[in-house]
Amino acid sequence: MRVGVPKEIKPDEYRVGVTPTAAREYGVRGHEVLVETGAGSGAGYSDEAYVAAGARIAPDAAAVFEAAELIVKVKEPQAWEWARLEPRHILFTYLHLAPDPAQAEGLLASGCAAIAYETVTDAAGGLPLLAPMSEVAGRIAVFSAGETLLKHNGGMGLLLCGVPGVSPARICVLGGGVVGLNAARMAAGLGAEVVVLERSIPRMRVLDDMFLGRILTRYSTLDAVEQEVLKADVVIGAVLTAGAAAPKLVHREHLSRMKRGSVLVDVSIDQGGCFETSRPTTHADPTYVVDGVVHYCVANMPGAAPRTSSEALVHATLSFGLALADQGLDALKSDRHLAKGLNVLAGQLTHPAVAQALGRPFVDPYGVWGRGVSVLS
Repeated sequence: MRVGVPKEIKPDEYRVGVTPTAAREYGVRGHEVLVETGAGSGAGYSDEAYVAAGARIAPDAAAVFEAAELIVKVKEPQAWEWARLEPRHILFTYLHLAPDPAQAEGLLASGCAAIAYETVTDAAGGLPLLAPMSEVAGRIAVFSAGETLLKHNGGMGLLLCGVPGVSPARICVLGGGVVGLNAARMAAGLGAEVVVLERSIPRMRVLDDMFLGRILTRYSTLDAVEQEVLKADVVIGAVLTAGAAAPKLVHREHLSRMKRGSVLVDVSIDQGGCFETSRPTTHADPTYVVDGVVHYCVANMPGAAPRTSSEALVHATLSFGLALADQGLDALKSDRHLAKGLNVLAGQLTHPAVAQALGRPFVDPYGVWGRGVSVLS
């Protein structure tokens, strides 16, 4: 199979879907890898490194889409890209369709098969292709919060870790999953005061045992969220419902009662954000202020560390990408976890949470959801 690797065109996105090491793995399995010139440069991978790994270099993205059958990316396709997808294409990338009806319409109209990293599952019920970027995002969220708290960046002028005799910042983390765990680890390690709100009692026990009382855990109720948000210097939104839009936990009415110059960091922004006042921003222009509260809502936080992020992502996605290259869509028949990554097929939405969020019909082509109408013959 021809595997295509276009250069990411979303603003400030420097990651790449296939590293030279991964290109070599595809090559030894008999697949041809076609990489757009410069696709890996932002992450430190030269065209020469891809050629040495056995890949071919394409002059532009159009050549990649024209020649390839499997398109491996990082971020959701932009309008220029989805216009070049055809029914023969398998797209393997992050999609985050729930808050993005325009992209959904574009993919549906293309007739392609689109598999989303963020909804592929594993036997433990986790999201293995989302986890590495969640780890990076959770850690970057704390660094970004600390920088944003500084006065010249619009914050209240508070040092995250404090100094002897001066209290550190209080950080409220909404959600104790992969993002929340990594944010709490970084914040606690830097000396901040940390509270994590979570609804899973077993997960809170894990966090409590892991941190040995270094952080506070609270069961997430409306009262608890309101109380902790109003006390916090930084709130990190780290909630996720696989495939669905993120729930809104912090509302506009809360902002007027929060500390002036406090910071909201919305790691859930790819799924629509968990703060009512969130809107996507970029690394070039990462923040804005609403009612005196600074919002940091960069939609591709891991893109700030493209070398680390690309390697971590490829380590997680490679085995699935190889299966798709080897077997095409038949790989989904033998792997129900990969099949749950399928969001679009033949003009139909094939993930129930995505379909519900977009208010469209859902089909279950591989029987992994136990309901819906098959679109396969």
